Amino acid sequence: MTKKNVRPMMMNRRNLMKIGGAAATLPLLGSRAFAQKDKVKAAFVLIGTPDDNGWNYGHDQGRIYMLNELGADKVETTVVTNVAEGPDSERVFRELAQQGHDIIFGTSFGFGDYMLKVAKQFPDTKFEWATGYATAPNVSIYNAKFHEGRAVIGTIAGMMSETGIGAYIGSFPIPEVFMGANAFHLAARKQNPDFVTKVVYVDSWFDPAKEADAARALIDQGVDVITQHTDGPAALQVAEERGIIGGFGQGADMSAFAPKAHLTAIIDNWGPYYAEAVGSVLDGTWEESSAWPGLKEGEVVIGPYNPKIPADVVAEAERVKNGIIDGSIHPFAGPIVDTTGKVWAEEGDIIDDGEFWAQEAWYAEGMEA
Repeated sequence: MTKKNVRPMMMNRRNLMKIGGAAATLPLLGSRAFAQKDKVKAAFVLIGTPDDNGWNYGHDQGRIYMLNELGADKVETTVVTNVAEGPDSERVFRELAQQGHDIIFGTSFGFGDYMLKVAKQFPDTKFEWATGYATAPNVSIYNAKFHEGRAVIGTIAGMMSETGIGAYIGSFPIPEVFMGANAFHLAARKQNPDFVTKVVYVDSWFDPAKEADAARALIDQGVDVITQHTDGPAALQVAEERGIIGGFGQGADMSAFAPKAHLTAIIDNWGPYYAEAVGSVLDGTWEESSAWPGLKEGEVVIGPYNPKIPADVVAEAERVKNGIIDGSIHPFAGPIVDTTGKVWAEEGDIIDDGEFWAQEAWYAEGMEA
């Protein structure tokens, strides 16, 4: 089957798990051709652990889906957890290539430079860079249009907020994050033209203490709807404790942590992509590519709606979701003016997703960042 189409986290240890096959370390192997294989060794490099209930959980669920689709007799997987984005990740990628892995998935933006360096040294090993921006003959990139999901939850926030003030707790000001913040805010403003979104960054993808502190400070400033672009449920738990209207899960359904505050979630569905990528190594059709699916393709999924959400709000959220899927609605449709008064899109125009990705950080009118 042919494929169609800066998360730093410092840890003291890196755990290596062998799953689905013999656990013995293989000796250094030489170059291999892109040909059909009877069995594939696939490795997944994570910045955290699958029990984070968010980003890493989603990727590991995708790995499990892939194994179930292709069969353990066809695929052996290795998962390396708690790998910080930095020079040590280069060693991890090199070791995995030396151990004979056919395809290696680096599941974080900050792994890219190190993956690309190792890929040059192992031209017959396939590498896949999540949320990356550069390919090579043996390096593909894959991403998801998370901002499409942000437009759906922004719609809910704009309709349900009583104070008209929402919050966006971000990790780092990289394209994926400020695209999401803008999509959330623009959708909320379509429902409430005076809606304000306060954006804060915690300089981490997973720091429950910082995320919780940010949530408390934002609630003290009048915020009653919070969404986060970090990997854990800490902000939702604070929302639950403080009794505000609520917030949204990131990467996975987090309702178990805040059953009253969790309104819905943006769920990352990586499984089909992983099955396709590894399947293409099995049948010898893997090739350099760039994939960026979203709601239409089912890689971005909106989770179940909390029963407390009014029916008209659910209906509008579904209208926006279905409009994005059928192309009648675009998260970045004009008019769009930023906080400095610069016009980014006139009425009737749109900012293409790819163009937005390549632009410097800016924030739409009404955002406080």
